[in-house]
Amino acid sequence: MLSVVLMAVDQRYHHLQSLRAALAVITYPLHLLADLPVTATRWVSGTLSTRDQLVESVDELRGENLRLRARLQKFEAVQAENMRLRDLLESSFKVGDRVLVAELSSVDLDPYKQQVMIDKGSTSGVFEGQPVLDAHAVMGQVTHVSPYTATVLLITDASHALPVQVLRNGLRTIAVGSGRVNRLDLPYLPNDADIREDDLLVTSGLGGKFPPGYPVARVAEVERTPDRPFARISAEPRAHLDRSREVLLVWTVNPPAPVTENAAQASREPAP
Repeated sequence: MLSVVLMAVDQRYHHLQSLRAALAVITYPLHLLADLPVTATRWVSGTLSTRDQLVESVDELRGENLRLRARLQKFEAVQAENMRLRDLLESSFKVGDRVLVAELSSVDLDPYKQQVMIDKGSTSGVFEGQPVLDAHAVMGQVTHVSPYTATVLLITDASHALPVQVLRNGLRTIAVGSGRVNRLDLPYLPNDADIREDDLLVTSGLGGKFPPGYPVARVAEVERTPDRPFARISAEPRAHLDRSREVLLVWTVNPPAPVTENAAQASREPAP
């Protein structure tokens, strides 16, 4: 009965709220102490699971980052290749002749040879003596052809000589390979020749191998000494001989016609 009376008085007059608040403050530590095992268990479980999830997430992110970096490297290589092919395409339009894009398949490791191998051969119409360019200038010429590959002798090879002329004044001379990938020599110009540093050398068209007007090199050094009849002149090739991966094969010069047996016999017969 007392409980019922207290409940009715509390419901109507709210006289027991202060007492209830005081009792709640007194019993609050008891509630915390009673809930401590459950709360501690929940906190430890959550902390450990969160740490495991973080470790797993970090491992996944590391793997994803590694994969993305690998793909980025591939995209950079593809982008660089696209830029090279775009340069070649623009160069082919400038050349204005029939061209074929080929790719380097190997480089001669002989330090005394400056030659490379490309992945196009006689089945693609490649012939010996054919001019080879990159996106910037003349690289060399084909010296050996097989059905599916061809060997290109670079203009810097010591055995290679290329007729050139100075674009500024038309002065003709011979550019000889020095055996170094970044240097050409011009040994046949006298001291009073009208040539200076930074002159652009282009193919002269003499010799029948290279068509005229293709850029070859830029004069890097001119040394004139009175006790020598010829000036010491060196030039730097404009082609990226040690970096280009794709090259242009040019058909400006027609391949030599094969000599048939009947033609050879006719050439041996005396004229009537």
